[in-house]
Amino acid sequence: MINRRHPLLRRLPLALVALAAVIGLLFFRDALAPDAIATHAARLAAIRDQHYALAVLVFMAGYVAIVALSLPGATLATLTGGLMFGLFPGVLYNIGAATLGATLIFLAVRIGLGAEVAARLAQGNGRAAQLMAGLSRNPWWALLALRLAPVVPFFVANLLPAFAGIRLWPFVVTTALGIVPGAVILTALGQGLGGVLAAGGKPDLAVLGSASVVVPLTLLAALSLVPMLFRRGKEG
Repeated sequence: MINRRHPLLRRLPLALVALAAVIGLLFFRDALAPDAIATHAARLAAIRDQHYALAVLVFMAGYVAIVALSLPGATLATLTGGLMFGLFPGVLYNIGAATLGATLIFLAVRIGLGAEVAARLAQGNGRAAQLMAGLSRNPWWALLALRLAPVVPFFVANLLPAFAGIRLWPFVVTTALGIVPGAVILTALGQGLGGVLAAGGKPDLAVLGSASVVVPLTLLAALSLVPMLFRRGKEG
């Protein structure tokens, strides 16, 4: 009988994810490019109008795959959700797919290398060990801040909790809640792209790095840290 705790078996989920990610980058790079939304907008709208339920399922499956494989297309997928389905229910589809994809990669990493990495970091004294310790002590607020902070890449916020030994439930809840502000902004922008494309214009994604987007999300992330800092001050 094969030992389920065999190192090769524990690494299998992460290896499969890595293999699928490489294949996705090689064969779907053009489809994940920023200008792809303009190229396929009319076709996506036609599919949505003719087969709405199927369009929702295919869109969410694709979004889940992008996030679970850590492919560079989550922002584009969120904009597409707004373009195809509007702010509502598009934002619900975006949040649901992003949360599910993040959960899948979180589980793959935790089952594979998460426990080993967490144990090694716990024995160290560097910044990585301090960061992991902070996540473990205050998982809810720390994870929420990771999600809200616009400077933390989405895939990084999926991996760090797995390496820190965070439990599944806090990860799922803080992911679903923490991505709401960004999802609302991007979904609304995606909805607005419909009018831009209909008028013959080209989407300008530079607005995503503007102060009007970055500053509110940064303030929300800072606000989420207040309870954690208050608790640390009382303990000190």
